[in-house]
Amino acid sequence: MKKNILLLFLFSTIQFCFSQSSIDKSAFNVKYYDAKDKWVIFPKKATDSIHPFGFIYLDLQAGFTFNYEGSVRIDNNGKFKLYNKSNEGYTKVRLEPYKTASVFIIPDKIVESFELPIKPEWLTIYQPSNPESIKTLKDYGYHYNHVGACENALIFLEKAYKLNPHFDGLEFELAYAYNHLGQYEKAIPVLDKAISNNPKNYYFFRELGFAYVKQNKIPLAEKTYQKGIKMSDNDFEKSEMALNMAQGYFKLKDRKKFDQWAKITRKYAEPNSQYAQYIDMFEKEWDSPR
Repeated sequence: MKKNILLLFLFSTIQFCFSQSSIDKSAFNVKYYDAKDKWVIFPKKATDSIHPFGFIYLDLQAGFTFNYEGSVRIDNNGKFKLYNKSNEGYTKVRLEPYKTASVFIIPDKIVESFELPIKPEWLTIYQPSNPESIKTLKDYGYHYNHVGACENALIFLEKAYKLNPHFDGLEFELAYAYNHLGQYEKAIPVLDKAISNNPKNYYFFRELGFAYVKQNKIPLAEKTYQKGIKMSDNDFEKSEMALNMAQGYFKLKDRKKFDQWAKITRKYAEPNSQYAQYIDMFEKEWDSPR
């Protein structure tokens, strides 16, 4: 079969968007990353009568992917009908973090009625030869983190951490997941050990400073961010660290310290960037009740 693979990075390009559905939209309640290795349908546009359908899988090189295979019509009685299935090839859609609609997982009986395998033969191409290797576990964690599914990521990252805590990229992904989930007390010891092993990685300082700010350990956060900013060669990362520190002092109502970090934020942030706008907002709200 001819494989016409087209990599699309914006759902809007093939009109997969958030919209009303011909079935109760509450049925579309599964995040796409929880539908890995499943046949699914996406919500249709309000002006359409058919739903895009296909198979979701995880490509460890490219991320979560929707293998678009055709369209499904759902009649007024809720019965699924395969409306169109191309024999010419298929389209691969890279699923964007945070921006993709939830899906409906097609029951196996309906998949079989479409004369489709529960798991396509081509799926084996994307399955790792050693799913329990530390690299594979770290890669799975990375991709789940990348789409905001940090609880899922921890399943793989914590297992990998037991094998080799200093494996390249692992400590950052694990600490990032803990921080994202508000588990700062778990992130801090991971980052302390990571910095002891590799004191030149400013990403460790970025995550550690964030954890300290969230725990209201502002003096520790300031020392950490100062080190991170000093060693970083990335203005965007510097502005993020500075903004977090400015926000910490904003909450403490320490205007002198806030002004110092606001100046640092503006030094590294792009003009009119989101980070610069946050500083503007804090300044406008300084005297308002909080």
